Amino acid sequence: MDYVIGDVQGCFDSLQVLLKKINFNKDRDRIYFLGDVINRGNKSLETLRFIYSFKDNMKMVLGNHDFHLLVCALTDRKPNKKDTFLEILNTHDKQSLLDYLLNRPLVIEYGNALLVHAGIPPQWDKSEVMKNAEIVHQKLRANDPKEFLSKMYGNEPSIWTNELGIDENCRYTINALMRMRFCKENGELEFDHKLDVDQNPIGFKAWFLHENRLLKETEIYFGHWSTLNNVVTKNIFALDHGCVWGESLTAFNLSTKEYTSQQSIESR
Repeated sequence: MDYVIGDVQGCFDSLQVLLKKINFNKDRDRIYFLGDVINRGNKSLETLRFIYSFKDNMKMVLGNHDFHLLVCALTDRKPNKKDTFLEILNTHDKQSLLDYLLNRPLVIEYGNALLVHAGIPPQWDKSEVMKNAEIVHQKLRANDPKEFLSKMYGNEPSIWTNELGIDENCRYTINALMRMRFCKENGELEFDHKLDVDQNPIGFKAWFLHENRLLKETEIYFGHWSTLNNVVTKNIFALDHGCVWGESLTAFNLSTKEYTSQQSIESR
């Protein structure tokens, strides 16, 4: 069986119970994690090591917290007070874990479906998504990604065009695929609001609610947005159910379309 699991964020104990619930078998099953496997929870190192140890049948896309770890590890940027991944920065197998993350994609194609951390801007079709995600992926896999990573923080450009330079194109791609919640129909991004879809800023909607969205017939599985409630949009599967905030961690069976959830057992 193949499963998709939303944001783990270092909730290692809840993940272990969830895997027992679905009778995970490393010789039979595959798990796709939707990014943010680390940070905010207390066991980021254990979580990342566990996923790395099963890397042949556990796949993941990069989330904004995973990306933040890479930036803090490989540039002069310092972790902030809320970050809980310091153990990773000081562990003996740090380089193996960082190399693993550097080689993770931003988007995974699964049949006709797309797996991504935050979302896909409405003006992109599948080829545009994969092309721009691959550009970032190749930059991360370079021999020395420090310079690239050091230029990727920031909210601009907020609008994507074909005329953007390579760094601006990559920054927009990272922000859209890893951080986006609300945007305009032209893909203009907004990062000040993190609440539910009905609390959208004026002129913006949740990225998956725009009528002009080019991927309406493509199933999209994403995490990132733990305050989403009762999403009923066709082909949209929101799987961050707020485990690190005391809610639940969810696995979605891609064959049976069944959800299995585990109430958070983490202490914070």
